[in-house]
Amino acid sequence: MDDKAFNNQLNGTKNFYLRRAVERLREGLFDPLGVQWLTSGEKKLKQLFDQGAAALDKGTSHHLCVCGAYGQGKSHSLTYLKQRALENNFVVSYINLDPRQIPFHDFKAVYRALMGAMVFPNGETGLSQVWKDAAAQWLARPENRDKSINDLIPGGIPHRFRAILAAMAHKNMEIPANKRDLKKHARFQPRSFAWTLKNALMGKEIPAHKLGAVFHYREVPFYKERSLVCREPKEYLAMVKGLARLFRQMGYGGWVLLFDEAESIGQTRITSRSKSYELLHEILCPEKQTQGFYPVFAFTHDFFTLVESEPWDRTRRPGGRRKTDQPTEDIPCFARNYHNAWEKINIHPLQNLSPGEWETLTGKLKILHGRAYGWEPDTAELAQEMKLVLSQNKGAESRTKLRLLVNQLDLKQQKDSC
Repeated sequence: MDDKAFNNQLNGTKNFYLRRAVERLREGLFDPLGVQWLTSGEKKLKQLFDQGAAALDKGTSHHLCVCGAYGQGKSHSLTYLKQRALENNFVVSYINLDPRQIPFHDFKAVYRALMGAMVFPNGETGLSQVWKDAAAQWLARPENRDKSINDLIPGGIPHRFRAILAAMAHKNMEIPANKRDLKKHARFQPRSFAWTLKNALMGKEIPAHKLGAVFHYREVPFYKERSLVCREPKEYLAMVKGLARLFRQMGYGGWVLLFDEAESIGQTRITSRSKSYELLHEILCPEKQTQGFYPVFAFTHDFFTLVESEPWDRTRRPGGRRKTDQPTEDIPCFARNYHNAWEKINIHPLQNLSPGEWETLTGKLKILHGRAYGWEPDTAELAQEMKLVLSQNKGAESRTKLRLLVNQLDLKQQKDSC
């Protein structure tokens, strides 16, 4: 952002938001305005995102891996990409991976987190209503008079979720009041149907028999064709890719999925890492391209060091009971050597800011602090003091440097006010 645009936005922002941005920087926290105004390397991030968006426009999927040390700006970069994606009509989900709460190998948990963090360009956060409105508009078009909602739902979406989406677009079956007490209609509970479908779509544990009742009374004709149970992580990954295609068909740019702290994938035991690597491989190196699918991962360098040093030829004994008179073969721990398989993935390495970039950033920070607290920090003495702070903390994290600079501004303001 150039100086003119920066000053114009400052002038149009209430003092409360300016102070909040400074206070969050003081604590090392993220702030939407801080990300928008104090992002270095903005031009490169914008270029990278636009390249991915252009690939999606051509009908392919795209991915990006942001790689840097702790405190170097990975989360900041992902937050900037989130803002950029929403401005460009993408649906966005931003989550932090955690081996205890959201383990990547359990993609059902990842799916739930992605659905819970979903944001649409207009600020809507619930897929259920957005989908119902889009389905109703699509079915109302004259050219779709002879089509069903199943024609709008992309292929590849697991059967359970295909039926859920179809049921959401249908109305309840008409049951005469005098027949609702009959035994055969004991499962007719229309007040709970919307809640059941919404939570099932979010990935929550809704029994198949309960869903079957909803599908029956929402007149979903195909729901008995296959099992309504999803057990495998790959089924939830298939649902994520299917939703990305669906969003594209609904008029959005696609689905941008932002995975922060992705190095946690390597912080589990080898059996879990094996499952995670396989899922990650299907995302980064898919056999078939998925329209509208745009995943972005933030890794530390340690993750790729771990991947390089994994014992790819390691094997394990098969589980279960074995007959003593029949020899068994060991099973490979990994499906492939992922270090070799990921040689051509898209990695954006974050670089330490140059002295010139820190000078620009410091100048904007002084203006922001001055506007927030009503004082004039633009003095030669203060500029030298802030340069000294940076030179004394060359090896510190970027967010730590920002905290120290804000503290320096706080001290200078307090002296001037005395």
